[in-house]
Amino acid sequence: MSEPLYRPWGTVTPEFWDTPAPGTASAPSGLAPETLRARLVKVAEVAETGHLPDAAALAARLDQDVTAEYGELHLHTIQVREVRGYLAALAGDHPSGLSWYLHAAQLRVTIQGPGHPDVEAATRRAYSLWLAMPPEADRQRLGTDLLTVAGDIHGPDSQIVRRIRERLYTLTLPSGDTPAQLNRA
Repeated sequence: MSEPLYRPWGTVTPEFWDTPAPGTASAPSGLAPETLRARLVKVAEVAETGHLPDAAALAARLDQDVTAEYGELHLHTIQVREVRGYLAALAGDHPSGLSWYLHAAQLRVTIQGPGHPDVEAATRRAYSLWLAMPPEADRQRLGTDLLTVAGDIHGPDSQIVRRIRERLYTLTLPSGDTPAQLNRA
């Protein structure tokens, strides 16, 4: 008795061989890439006019539609969520912006892998936003979140993790002290 042969496409059913009648095509996707691009352009146009809450509402609706169409683990979904993070940061909501950026980086590493250049860029965007935060924005707690995510993605000894760790350490020092000054003491 021989073992069954498993093909990479699975079990072929009779429906596999059915072809649509000539002149009939499958219904187009509800969110074709051109539609997605046009909606993102609209979000950008609204944001450029200074109506950030309206742009954020458009981006939230687009996020719902893209997630329904493609699922959470898709590059289109991730890109829209990065736009939401950018809009939040523009509006001065740095904690929400950083949360969106970290979320997007985690999704990217899931589908693209830790060494992918887009994952590296997503982590740099989150780090840059964190550095730009005003001190009163709970920067130390958010830096700890950033450090955790960056460590999970890039490893505890990666350059970006070392930079975040150094910056967090600097934030814990009394005002005006630097690590170099403390080493001399």
